[in-house]
Amino acid sequence: MALGATIYTFDIELADSDRAVYETLNLRVAQHPSETADYLVTRVIAYCLECTEGIAFSKGLSDPGDPAIAVRDLTGALQVWIDIGLPEPERLHRASKAAPRVAVYTHRDPEQWAVKLASAKIYRAEKLEVFALDRAWIAQFVARLERRMRFSLARSGGEIYLTVGDAMLQTVLARSASAG
Repeated sequence: MALGATIYTFDIELADSDRAVYETLNLRVAQHPSETADYLVTRVIAYCLECTEGIAFSKGLSDPGDPAIAVRDLTGALQVWIDIGLPEPERLHRASKAAPRVAVYTHRDPEQWAVKLASAKIYRAEKLEVFALDRAWIAQFVARLERRMRFSLARSGGEIYLTVGDAMLQTVLARSASAG
């Protein structure tokens, strides 16, 4: 019998002054059995940092043809493909053809991956946006991860401030070189 997904509920106060987005979010997020806690947390952070009208989590790892997070307009057309981790060049090529904007949020070291991307054929590779989250910062968040939790996330001047309980975790959102 297959293992089921673990459901997490996040109540989030989002204050993104870089994009003038101020929201209260209530997210129910399913963690696939093969998904690491680092990946889950990165997915939630990416959702917050990309929060806009039409944003939604996809079916996740169970549907590999979809992005981890998608932004669709009112007609249902895909506007932003958001991936997590270090996706294969072929996936990014397909994503760049499917959506006007492609963003990747990674919780891993993107240096070797960037070399791999540079030698691959990716449609509109120069437009690809890659954001690296600090691994130690992600690990601190994972250490506080609970199935039901409340936290606040603020972004200002490229810096991210995460407040969980009485802990405040700070990092810089690093934009890596694109594949182009």
